[in-house]
Parts: sequence; structure tokens; C-alpha cells
Amino acid sequence: MYVTDFLEHHPGGSRAILQFAGRDGTKDFDVAHPPGTLEWSLKPEAKLGRIDPSKTLEVALDQTSSGQDDAVDQAQAAPLDGLLNLDDVEERATRVVSKKAWAYYFSAADDLVSKRLNSEAYRSILLRPRVFVDCERCDTSTTLAGSHVGLPVYISPAAMARLAHPTGEAGIARACGKYGALQLISNNASMTPEDIVRDAVSGQVFGWQLYVQVDRRKSEDMLARIKRLADKIKLVCVTLDAPAPGKREHDERLHSVGAHLPVTAAVATASASAASDTDAKAKAPQPSANWGGLGRHLYGGTSPTLTWQNTLPWLAQHTDVPVVLKGIQTHEDAYIASLHAPQVKAIILSNHGGRMLDTSPPPIHTLLEIRKYCPEVFDRIEVWIDGGIRRGTDVVKALCLGARGVGIGRAALWGLGAAGPAGVERTLEILKAEIETCMRLLGAQTIAELGPQFVNWRALEQQIYDGPSGLPSPDRTLRARL
Repeated sequence: MYVTDFLEHHPGGSRAILQFAGRDGTKDFDVAHPPGTLEWSLKPEAKLGRIDPSKTLEVALDQTSSGQDDAVDQAQAAPLDGLLNLDDVEERATRVVSKKAWAYYFSAADDLVSKRLNSEAYRSILLRPRVFVDCERCDTSTTLAGSHVGLPVYISPAAMARLAHPTGEAGIARACGKYGALQLISNNASMTPEDIVRDAVSGQVFGWQLYVQVDRRKSEDMLARIKRLADKIKLVCVTLDAPAPGKREHDERLHSVGAHLPVTAAVATASASAASDTDAKAKAPQPSANWGGLGRHLYGGTSPTLTWQNTLPWLAQHTDVPVVLKGIQTHEDAYIASLHAPQVKAIILSNHGGRMLDTSPPPIHTLLEIRKYCPEVFDRIEVWIDGGIRRGTDVVKALCLGARGVGIGRAALWGLGAAGPAGVERTLEILKAEIETCMRLLGAQTIAELGPQFVNWRALEQQIYDGPSGLPSPDRTLRARL
């Protein structure tokens, strides 16, 4: 393919393409881009001809790696019932996936403090079981943004699933269909939304993550495309916590696939207009030429200018499905979001898995902030949460404190890497069983029965923000749900 004329328009910058000068980049390209990307992005005359695959350097390298491939095959073929928890799933996936994939999935910002705290915070919340309660029946179904789901667990938008397994996001969708779980499809998915939802079962629910582009035409084209899938994609999730890429050293130190592949996969293939607006692109923060992690390059073309005043009215012009705002990290922003109901149906408390601003608060802290400063938010909009979920008890604790849905991101990717769609099924099976066990031992038959009476979070109180509320009502603390 002749790509010289496309260099300045590439979402992740020209260096991502130039890294492959003189060699075959097919493998790295294929795991990160949906089929048809080249046809949609380049003119027909850019196709120069075919390459003899037997003469590429990659073939010679592949012939020396058969021993490693055999070890991977053995790991993937091992019985799944030996995986008893999410740590087991991750450990197996770590042995199976490539170093590039591991670095991208595992990485988090700077010193990984927020990533670690996301999980540790749940350990500080204790459960308060009730006894002499009939616990024969246990129903984990609920509703998210008006759609019925079989689990309160949803799949957070996680990019580049085909790095873990060839089935990619469609493989995750297959597992979600079995358990009735909502899947939020990443804006940077490695498959097209049409391919991901094609084999969905009846009643299966999806959402689409939107990174608003500097070139708004691309985002508008994508929203129009998603609208044509409205029978399956029921909501749009706007990510707000990534106006600039975080520094993920595991990813960058390995010069992961991002050194070569800047993918804004679904966005890049969504627009009917092949070329971006050069002036608009110049305003977007571009990946550094010296930092080559995939995470950094994924944000090429993403707009840093989103505001409450401008972005939501623009969004209302291009979609009429429920809007979910992802990346809320303070009670103040949760309160402002609640004022935009009914357009805003839900918010997701998230620090992007600790992948953006290190030492940002664990989402469970933000949930407790909302209970403390502005509990009316729970009455206006749904509050979802993700980050750090390792056990079904973590899910139940979040639900008890007011969360409506609880997301997992890396866990789904590790499941996919461990054993393909069956590994994601095993991940959801483990969580569902742990949730049911926890609910029965607490004395709750349904999700609706869960509440703060079942948890003790006193050990976390000293870590929760205790400054000025930043909100208009002076008597707000009198009505807090603490």
C-alpha cells in the first residue's frame, strides 16, 4: 500500500507508520484495525500489489518460535475449571499473550498507585451478614440505563481485544450473551461495531464508547453509524477522563505495538471523509515522537476541548439514546452531571483503571463522596462504577453503597487472552457465583435489597475528601447518606 500521502492525516501521527518502513507490518496492523480500514481510508490507486509472504523477515522469525507457540497452546488448552478466581485467569493469560499485549493491558500511569488503590480500597470495606433469612432464591438481574441485564456486572470499554485473541471484541460479546451482561464497546475496538454485535443473542445489550474527535465530522459519522445499530447498541458512553494521554511506562518501555500502531480503529473507519481537517488536527495533543506505547498513540485526534456547556448540546443533535458520562472522579462533577438529566442517564465513576492520572482517587472513594456531599445524585441519575474489581464481594460492596452497575475491563481481556471466549465466560461465571454466594450469606435475595446496612466502611472515612463541598446548598451535609 502507498501511504505517503496519508502520513499527515494518520490519527496517531506519521511516526507510527514510518516505523514499518522497509518491512511487513501486517500482523501488528491486523490485530488493531477492523477489516476494511485500508479500503475506507485510502484511495484505490494506493494499492500497489501483493507481497510474497514467504520472503518476509517475519516468516523466518516465526519459524524459530515453535517451542513458545507449543507452550501457549498447552496453556490455552488447560481445563478452565482450574481457574478459581480472577487472579488465576490473569496469571494464565500472562503466560499466553504476547509481551506487547501484556504491556498494554497491564500498564497504568506512572507508579501504578491508583491502579493498586482501586483494588485495595475494597479490602477496607467489611460486610455485615444477617442470619435467619431465607436465601434459597438469589436473583442477580437488574436494569442498566433502562435495559434489562442478567448481571450487575458490565464490560467496561477496553481497547484492542484482538491483541489477546483473534475473536476480539466479538469473543467478549459471545460470553456476555450467555450471561446477559452489558458490553460497552471501545471507541478503539479492533473490530467494527457491526462485526461485534452481529451474532448477539435476543435481548443482548451493548453500549458504544465515544472519544469525541477534534474533527467533529468523524464523531458525527460514527454516531450516525451507531444509530443504525440501535436495536442492539442502546446507549452512548462519552469518556471524559482522557483529554490527554497518561504516561504508562510498562507500555512505553517495551515500545509496545503503539510504537508502530496508533489505532483509533473504529473512529478511523467511521468517517465518510477520508482526510482529516489539518487545522483542526493541529489543535489536538499529538503523541510524542519519543514515547511509543500503544496507550499514548490511541488518543491521537481526541478533542481536549469538551465542556458541559458545548459538548452535551452538540451530542443531543446527533443521538437520542441514553447518554452515560464516564470518568467522573469528584462529587462536584457527579452533581453537575445530575443536573443534565434526563439527557444524561448515568455516570461512571472511574479513573480509567489508573491509566491516566496517577494518585487520582479510587472510584469507590468517589462513590462515598457522593453519599457524603450530594446524595440526591442517586435519585436523579444512575451511578455506575469500575476499577479494581477482583471479587464478587467487591461488586456487592459497590452495589450496597449505591452503585447501579459495576464494570470490569482488564478482567475481560485477561479472560479472552487465557482461553478466548470461553475464558471470558469463565470470568463472568466466577463473578456471578461469588456475587450469589455473597448475597446469600448477607441475607439478600435480589439486587434491590442490597443497601448500606450490609457494609461497614468506617476504615475508609479518613481517606475520603473532607474539604468544602463546592455545591450551592449550605445544609447539604445534614442530608448526607453516611
